[in-house]
Amino acid sequence: MKNNIRIGIGFDVHALTNDRPLIIGGVTIPFEKGLKGHSDADVLLHAIADALLGALALGDLGTHFPDTDTKYKNIDSMILLGKVYQLIRDRQFQLINLDCTIMAQAPKMKPHILTMRQRIADCLKSDINYISVKATTTEGLGFVGRREGIAAQAIVLLEQTP
Repeated sequence: MKNNIRIGIGFDVHALTNDRPLIIGGVTIPFEKGLKGHSDADVLLHAIADALLGALALGDLGTHFPDTDTKYKNIDSMILLGKVYQLIRDRQFQLINLDCTIMAQAPKMKPHILTMRQRIADCLKSDINYISVKATTTEGLGFVGRREGIAAQAIVLLEQTP
């Protein structure tokens, strides 16, 4: 009998840059820098998408939406996450829960987390109570601590629908 429960882990990192808005979890956050990337560089949504894809062994975000394809230039990552979740639903799976962590020395994420959770829940057709978003600093250590970039990780639990 095949397992109807799947777990996926995702991780993403983007460098900070001066010429872009900071978009994390589908929320534009006031800050003097943004994230560098081919799409809108939403590090959190990219980690979530990779976790979803990984749970069903479907590759990664770059496989489905390569940065060599101009149609994905500056695309809203919420659109990409929606497309990834449709791949999951097409295989008769649904999200049970999501837990993710943003690693950023600055800016403070706490004022934006509830909005992030709601936007992600809406995209994944889930109740907000099954979407966890946390944030941490790295206590000044590494590229995150030096304010060179922001990272995110996510873990998802999927269940096959009858």
